[in-house]
Amino acid sequence: MSARSGEPQERRPESVWDYPRPPAVRPSPERVTVEFAGVTVADTRSALRVLETSHPPVFYIPREDVAARLLRPSRRRSWCEWKGQAVYWDLVAGGEESADAAWSYPDPSRGFEAIRDHLAFYPSRVGRCTVAGEEVVPQEGDFYGGWITSEVTGPFKGAPGTAGW
Repeated sequence: MSARSGEPQERRPESVWDYPRPPAVRPSPERVTVEFAGVTVADTRSALRVLETSHPPVFYIPREDVAARLLRPSRRRSWCEWKGQAVYWDLVAGGEESADAAWSYPDPSRGFEAIRDHLAFYPSRVGRCTVAGEEVVPQEGDFYGGWITSEVTGPFKGAPGTAGW
């Protein structure tokens, strides 16, 4: 929304090849939602976007805007050279389960403190994700979890054969 008029802001095209390395953390005022098994898992206008060269944005949602009752800690852990150690969360709702559907950084590395107390979701492991009402297309592959919208252009890392870029 425009701060003055209350009208939606124009979403401008952006290339993932213009994103920085190391990644940048930027606030997103747009409404971001996550649904799984017909249940709203997250709904916020306070997401953070992590932007990294060659990757679609990953949206980190404040924990208070996530239905914590639907999350179950996973045993999975991973390491990011920029953000530190990630922990994972399973989603359980409507009689369905999605393993390792979300992740978070309980103690992020210096420079990424803003994502503490936030969760990111793999669009490919939930039913539906939206940004400003637009349904997200999951980033290919099973590693990065980027959110592709019409404003984001690639090519994107993550698909088979792109690991060496």
